[in-house]
Amino acid sequence: MKQQKGVTLVELMVTVSIVAIILAFVAPSIQSILIKNRIVAEINEISSIIQYARHHAIDEQTQIVVCPSADYSVCSEDWNNPKIVFIDDDEDDIRGADEELLASVSATSATTLMTNTTDIIKFSETGEVNLATEILLCHKDKAAKYARSLSVTLQGRVKMSTDSDNDGVNENAAGTALSC
Repeated sequence: MKQQKGVTLVELMVTVSIVAIILAFVAPSIQSILIKNRIVAEINEISSIIQYARHHAIDEQTQIVVCPSADYSVCSEDWNNPKIVFIDDDEDDIRGADEELLASVSATSATTLMTNTTDIIKFSETGEVNLATEILLCHKDKAAKYARSLSVTLQGRVKMSTDSDNDGVNENAAGTALSC
């Protein structure tokens, strides 16, 4: 007789049960890691476009505007819209036909919410901004452990939030714990 190789139904059921138990414990932590990574990626994208705008304002010695815009022309108040960077020659906060669009980033993902203390970030020729601002990015469930922020000082410096006291919640540049 030939010897058969394989697994019995009982062995297969035990293996599937063990895998299901392991996934039940691992899945929530994987989801948390994915949420944090998505938020960090979005905050890094905003940070890079703001830093680009500041450097361009200094290099070109002109006023540069960073703002959200649904139509890539008129600035809006909703920071969940796509963000645009443009040279504002006539200083009207509207990207005219002759004003170059320097850069843009897509809208925030459907699972995140972005707010800002100012509607428009304007960089002068010296790299300074019109108003200090703080951009807050939160997950849709508004859990503080996922919140991240960017602070833009009057000098135009960009500082990302950190968890300096290791309590699982990031603090802004002033040391205040973030909340959504």
